[in-house]
Amino acid sequence: MIPRRILRNWRRTSLVSSILLLVVGTAAAQVPSANQASWTWQHVRDTFESANPTLRADAIGVDEARSEEITAFLRPNPQVTLGADNLQIFTANPYRPFTNETYSGSVSYLWERDNKRNLRLASARANTAITVAQHADLERNLLFTLRGVFVQALQAKATVELAQQSLDYYDHLLGISRERFKAGDIAQVDLDRLELQRVQYESDLQTATVNLRTAKIQLLQLLNDRTPVDQFTVEGTFDFNDALPPLDDVRQLALDNRPDLKAAQEAIEKSKTDHKLAVANGSTDPTFGFDVGYSKSNNPPIVPYAGVNVSIPLRIFDRNQGEKQRTELDIARQQRLTDAAQAQVFNDVDSAHATVDSDLQLLRPYKAKYLNQAVSVRDTITYSYKNGGASLLDLLNAQSDYRMVQMSYLQLVGAYLNAGNQLNLAVGREVIP
Repeated sequence: MIPRRILRNWRRTSLVSSILLLVVGTAAAQVPSANQASWTWQHVRDTFESANPTLRADAIGVDEARSEEITAFLRPNPQVTLGADNLQIFTANPYRPFTNETYSGSVSYLWERDNKRNLRLASARANTAITVAQHADLERNLLFTLRGVFVQALQAKATVELAQQSLDYYDHLLGISRERFKAGDIAQVDLDRLELQRVQYESDLQTATVNLRTAKIQLLQLLNDRTPVDQFTVEGTFDFNDALPPLDDVRQLALDNRPDLKAAQEAIEKSKTDHKLAVANGSTDPTFGFDVGYSKSNNPPIVPYAGVNVSIPLRIFDRNQGEKQRTELDIARQQRLTDAAQAQVFNDVDSAHATVDSDLQLLRPYKAKYLNQAVSVRDTITYSYKNGGASLLDLLNAQSDYRMVQMSYLQLVGAYLNAGNQLNLAVGREVIP
């Protein structure tokens, strides 16, 4: 028989060794691989803005809109006319056609009235402003998708770490149970039940690993990057910020920053300019000309001449009245669309703000109370089970409750970050970093 004092010392030594192994294994799991590049959110965003093909293609559309400003501000080209007249080809002597011919040359220029050229430029610039705002709105929506995938990767990474820690701790419990089995404190069936329960923790770890890999693949697709999945990892704070800006401040930020609202407002200005241009296009534009030439005659032999002329279209019918009416109606239409866009901004902001506030209401008690309680209950039941004061069912329930509380906390943090991402989308800039 082994003395009880020696047996207790041996158990204590085994427990200390198991804890040391758990701490060393957990620390090793948290150290990133040497060949992995860490991508922070700022790095991911900068790479996305410079490499995403959809965003880069849309940026070319902005340059195309700016090139249309050049076309809109072009002046009319002058017209040059050269002529030879009075050729004697139907006379009795057709073999001498150049007897009394007349040669002439003229230059004419269309003079645009009522500031048409400047109005065309103003309309083109307004169209460029709309295109720029639409490009910013596309970037806003793509960044929302990118941030969502980044949060998904952070959550999957945190879940992998939790699953690995839970598995290591469960292996530590199995080590204690095997020692108790060898000492005759528990039956074989209890040890078998504990070992069968391990498969759940292995399954959690594999599922979390697959989710992390999937999120990184989606992230690389958005970045148009060909880096192997195993050679990069995401880095960031997977936690919540208890501070939430007041709703009125967030609303004002949205009104100042939402690019789709800016595009709607620019559309009103463009429609007003287009109406002025339609009115100006209804005015007549004269054409001024200057011509020179000479005519062969018998007395004197060559007669040079010069002249000026002006051509003014007769505006008997107003052929632009339909365009005037259309552009005037378009002003009212764009104003209504802007009102609708502003209402949508308020709806998006209010909904996202309420969701973030709701997630914070759930997260605060977890961080202040539930997480510590779950750790305390698990450690107390583990210590009691190690010394024979708790049953196997108590141990399994305590470990299950700890795992459930930790997973619920990670899911709530992920929901909070996604809601913050939704609020950033609604505002048009980062409010929740």
